[in-house]
Amino acid sequence: MENIPPAARTDTTLMARNDNGWRFLEWSPIVLGAFAATALSSVLLGFGVTVGLGISSTAPTWRDASAALAILSGLYLILQAIISFGFGGYLAGRLKAAAGGRPTEVEDTERTDGVHGLGAWALAVVMGAILATLIGAATVSRTSPVRSASQASAAEPLLSYELDRLFRASRRSPNLDLTAERAEAGRILLTTSSHSGVTSDDRTYLIQQVGALTGLSPADSERRVDNVLASAKTAIARSRRSSIIVAFSIATAVLLGAVAAWAAACAGGRHRDGAPMPDWMVRSDRLSRHERVLP
Repeated sequence: MENIPPAARTDTTLMARNDNGWRFLEWSPIVLGAFAATALSSVLLGFGVTVGLGISSTAPTWRDASAALAILSGLYLILQAIISFGFGGYLAGRLKAAAGGRPTEVEDTERTDGVHGLGAWALAVVMGAILATLIGAATVSRTSPVRSASQASAAEPLLSYELDRLFRASRRSPNLDLTAERAEAGRILLTTSSHSGVTSDDRTYLIQQVGALTGLSPADSERRVDNVLASAKTAIARSRRSSIIVAFSIATAVLLGAVAAWAAACAGGRHRDGAPMPDWMVRSDRLSRHERVLP
């Protein structure tokens, strides 16, 4: 009797194919989710800036905003990140191809859906950073004229109003160019935020410059310089506070966006497979229904 080798099991072969095939990333849902998250985030951020929920601005009056408005702006930034990244993660999980139907694959399927949500989140963050960099570079190249090293000053966008007050004069020659003087004075004003503050030599120099360029008396020039120095110190402190709020808000928004993208991708995968929602979503839905029933 001939020895007939046993036939290969069809279910084992299919399982191997499932184990080796479905775990690879599918880039189409990831790219689509990233584009959707970036687009929705752009819309929400544009709306927030339009209605005045901006932590910083190029206008001189933005420094008069209260701390409550800065905190509200940070909370809005976090909220829009959760909504945008959650939407992108849901699309990435919902549009991903369904995995095998074995019960042992449930946890692996959710893990893979979550990884697709994280992929959409990461790609959206990179796209947003590139877009913000390009917009910022285009704005700077369009608005900033070419200046030499002696005329360049980092204080001009922040302390423009203080420099205007410092060199304000009732009568001045129309052909007088104060670009170099403003840049030098701006660099001196930036030292007000240091531990030692403005040195006496710099203060005396500013008084002499103001008197020579505005025609004020020495006493009036000294009084104006002192007022501008105090105003510049306050403006730099408020700008530093806003920068800290921006940094913490962006970091929190990005991290919470990753969590939202993972959870939304898992929910999208369950919708795709017709499976029940996760336990935490079911419990939250039951709690909301219980609260609506209570009088």
